[in-house]
Order: sequence, then C-alpha cells, then structure tokens
Amino acid sequence: MNGIKEEWIAALWSPDESVRAHGGREIFATGRSLVEPIVRRWMADEELARLLGDGPEVTVGLAVRSEIFARIRGANDAPRLANVPLEQDACEFELRFPGPVALDVLTSREPDGAGAIAKFLLKFGQGLQQIELRCADVDRATSILQQRFGIWPVYPETRPGADGTRVNFFLVPGRDGKKVLIELYEAADIRF
Repeated sequence: MNGIKEEWIAALWSPDESVRAHGGREIFATGRSLVEPIVRRWMADEELARLLGDGPEVTVGLAVRSEIFARIRGANDAPRLANVPLEQDACEFELRFPGPVALDVLTSREPDGAGAIAKFLLKFGQGLQQIELRCADVDRATSILQQRFGIWPVYPETRPGADGTRVNFFLVPGRDGKKVLIELYEAADIRF
C-alpha cells in the first residue's frame, strides 16, 4: 500500500478532528516523500521550475473502497464532490489539514468497472494512487519532461480533469525502483 498504514486511513473517519488531522499528515508525508526526489530533479530545470511554481503545490491522491470513501466524507462534514468527467469513472473530494496537508480521496463510481481507480483498487488495494502537482501549463511541462528528461505521459494529449482542470499523468521511477504516478494539473484560473 505504498507505505500507507490502514490505521492512517481509518483515522480519516474518526470523530476526533485531531485524529483525522494526524492520519492526514501521515498519509501526506508518505506521499510527498515519494515525489520529493523527483521534483528536486525537475526543479533544476529553470523553465519547468517556473511552470511548477515556487515550492510546488502537492496533493496526495488516496484511493479507497466506496464504503470507506463514504465514511471519510461523512466524518469530515461531507466535502463537496469534484466534478469528474464520466469517462474517468471516479468520485473524489479534497481534504485539507493544517500543515498544509492536501489529500484527494478517490474511489470508483463502479467498483467492478474499467476505470483507473477501480483497476488500482483491484490490483493494489487501498493506498496512494497518485501524487498531484499544480502546473501553469501542462502541455509545455509535458514537452519538457519528454525532451529533457525522457519521461513520456500516460496520455498522448492533455485531457479534461476534475472541476475543469487540464491533466496528464506520468509514471516515474521512484527511489525504491517502484513507479510513482504523478498527475500534473492545470486549473483554468492558474497564474504564476
């Protein structure tokens, strides 16, 4: 489960806000640690660093089963569900805790479906599914990653993401040899 403990996930639906915040911090720190060495390399490229902004904004994507998704959402005052394109077969909402800690809690609309989250849950179970980095221009960043780093996107073209974002994904080797799924996302209103 990419270093994520079940107890941290369970903490996210605790009635105690401090317990929820602790679980969120542990999950976020684990996800962030996977991407830090990668981002450090990317930030050495001046243009890519400019696109990612000062100290890139990181959100950790946590995939959970639908019943756990409902428990976590209920315990956190039912955060707004993101508007996810139907073809992505996903439901998500964001949790923020002091720190700053940002988590996207994800599940599949169709647990036995063919979407990326359903496949992930079937293959790996609950855990870190992706690390999201805010970006000023996903198309340009994709070009830089291909040309200067030899990293190819999962999708040939940037595509619509949740809440009108534009996204693309990259499977990048992590420090333990396992791949890390990084989502670059561009909000419609982003300005660096």
